[in-house]
Amino acid sequence: MQQKSVEGEYVDFTVDNLGNYYLLSKNNQLKKANAKGDSIGLFNDVRKYGKLYSIDASNPLKVLLYYKNFSTIVVLDRFLNVVNTIDLRKQNIFQVKAVAQSYDNNIWVYDEQNNKLRKIAEDGKVITETVDFRMLFDDVPSPTQIFDQDGFVYLYDPEKGLYVFDIYGSFKTKLSYLGLTDLSVFGKTVVGLEKQTMLAYTSETLTEKKLTLPAGIQDRKKAVIRPGHLYILQNGSILHFTF
Repeated sequence: MQQKSVEGEYVDFTVDNLGNYYLLSKNNQLKKANAKGDSIGLFNDVRKYGKLYSIDASNPLKVLLYYKNFSTIVVLDRFLNVVNTIDLRKQNIFQVKAVAQSYDNNIWVYDEQNNKLRKIAEDGKVITETVDFRMLFDDVPSPTQIFDQDGFVYLYDPEKGLYVFDIYGSFKTKLSYLGLTDLSVFGKTVVGLEKQTMLAYTSETLTEKKLTLPAGIQDRKKAVIRPGHLYILQNGSILHFTF
């Protein structure tokens, strides 16, 4: 593994599929930087809705900021200008832990109160939703991450596993991967971290690969995995490994 780093005092981050960084400072400023670390966008209004809960940059042209305490999604353009604000409470959606972009430019949310996966438009209106998960599962999941990838939607609950749906919300299968952190999905491959090991499972070939992480990154606060790249937030800086 080769290593580069972006120095700073960051408390959260993500990376899009073009290699751009989205860096949240301890002063609640969100900065977009290119692969070299040069700033290409700033969003200073982060604190308006309280603490930022998650950043989704899976579509670099449409960045989602989710504020869990206010049940609010802020949509930014590629320069981090505000395009739209969605108050989920206006749609009677009050408890959401996981938010993600959908393949058709809408937004997936998991409604914990009603136990439904819902797709909403940019005006917040519900476009489609699953049946109540209590009708599908004896033990209802509480997903912390959602991915819309290659014709499937993945919901991950670290205590219960990975639930796979089609893009219409029909349940397909469940993979019993527990306790993984910093999950990502590329095509038909699910990748996550388990302590000092990176685990990759490809459903098409039913193959599993494991890679031991470099020593000295046990204290990571967060990791982002992209094909051939691993980004680690540790001690305020971003470590970038290629493999």
